[in-house]
Amino acid sequence: MEFLLILPPLIRSGECGMRRVGLNTKNKGRRRGTRDQDKDGEKEGEEQGPRAPRLPKKQSALLIGFCGTGCNGMQIQPDVRTIEGVLFDALVRAGAVSSDNADDPVKVNLGRAARTDAGVHAAGNLVSMKLITAIPGVEDWVARVNEELPPEIRVWGSVRVQNSFNARMSCDSRKYTYFFPSYLLIPPKPGSGFQRAYAQHAQSMQGVVTLDASAHPFWSAPETHSSSSMDDLARKRLWRIGAEQVELIRETAKKFEGTHNFHNFTVGREFGDRSNQRHMWKIEISDPAVYGDTEWISVLFHGQSFMLHQRKMMSALILSCRTNTPGQVIDELYGPRMVMVPKMPALGLLLEYPIFDSYNKKVTSINEKLEPSHPDYRPEIDFEKHRESIDAFKQTFIYDNMRCIEDRDGVFDAWVRSIDSYGGDDLLYLNPKGIIPAVAVIKKGDRRDNPFKEKRKFDLTSFADKQGASIIEDDEETESKLNKSRLEDMEG
Repeated sequence: MEFLLILPPLIRSGECGMRRVGLNTKNKGRRRGTRDQDKDGEKEGEEQGPRAPRLPKKQSALLIGFCGTGCNGMQIQPDVRTIEGVLFDALVRAGAVSSDNADDPVKVNLGRAARTDAGVHAAGNLVSMKLITAIPGVEDWVARVNEELPPEIRVWGSVRVQNSFNARMSCDSRKYTYFFPSYLLIPPKPGSGFQRAYAQHAQSMQGVVTLDASAHPFWSAPETHSSSSMDDLARKRLWRIGAEQVELIRETAKKFEGTHNFHNFTVGREFGDRSNQRHMWKIEISDPAVYGDTEWISVLFHGQSFMLHQRKMMSALILSCRTNTPGQVIDELYGPRMVMVPKMPALGLLLEYPIFDSYNKKVTSINEKLEPSHPDYRPEIDFEKHRESIDAFKQTFIYDNMRCIEDRDGVFDAWVRSIDSYGGDDLLYLNPKGIIPAVAVIKKGDRRDNPFKEKRKFDLTSFADKQGASIIEDDEETESKLNKSRLEDMEG
């Protein structure tokens, strides 16, 4: 994840332009042993009043959903706004976390089923911790927590889980959806840097049929070769993909299914690292659907677990299909040679929900001999119980917001133009044979001429920097130096 400090906007239902609010500095940096002692009248040398009675805590799983715009990802980080930070503070204010534990989430065993990058949304995620569920004077403590949360972060429900429950380790698999405009599959613009580099490299290959972008219906008129980006975007939004290309995406996506070495789809992992082996159960491509002027396609990924920057998988899928690169290139990317795979914009990514089939089977077996009132009875974890609320939230805070930002800013078009403007060697694995050439291979420690550089703005889902927000960036090279345990924490 890129560590970005963004002055967060306040999401409002049905709004695309988000009103800016300053960071809540009330609890800024207040984590792990930094509770403000003066607040409770506990200055050094002063007598302390009677402590509040200790209330029993229960290991609980919170089923949550959120729009990630304006947050620096899922996990708590010092001095920046994150989903867990906002949630934890709401739990403290509602009384579900005691004042004794308010300074340190570790004290209540805070854990998550899946982490998300900065700005990425979740219709369903799960966090587990020890919580006070019988709060004096509070009839519905989940509703009370929601009162303390902003509308773009919701708690769908709470489930009493076993004391040994670990949100990440107990999770069998996760489902993510990526949404993108179908115009991304239009070939590179004739005369662009990438199109020239592609054509020159393809000429060196024998016995191949190269992509002739100028023969594509979108670029066939000569005047389109010198048209402005604004004119191009207006026409792209009216473009509709053919059934043949939808089928090509579906066939190529099958290359991700099964167990593979995903080292080229993350950062900080060498080819020989065993943790690169991940299993994808199923990839589903929806039929295209038109919203406003633009046609959209969604891709559902169901995998055991996902590495940091899974958006690289989507990038490889889109870029190979738009250049008619054979699906074999995906197999090549599982091999030992390292290449540069760009990340797709964060705007299109949504965590649907984590799945806990093994845990549910275990508690179902135990529950057969118990009444629901028994203290050892544990309900199943089931997001479908909240489907109506989740779908309404997705529509208002995620889908509408995503499409509105794309209509306003042309995020996906800006991304694909950043690809097409590049004329170097790093992306030449996109070629008529689908084989990684030596010039595209990245060797550790070697300096490359004209390397492809990603633009950090595509890691945002609100473009608040246009209005003067302060942004602190951390690049991919820095991420590659993260230690293994930190990388594991950043994966889901």
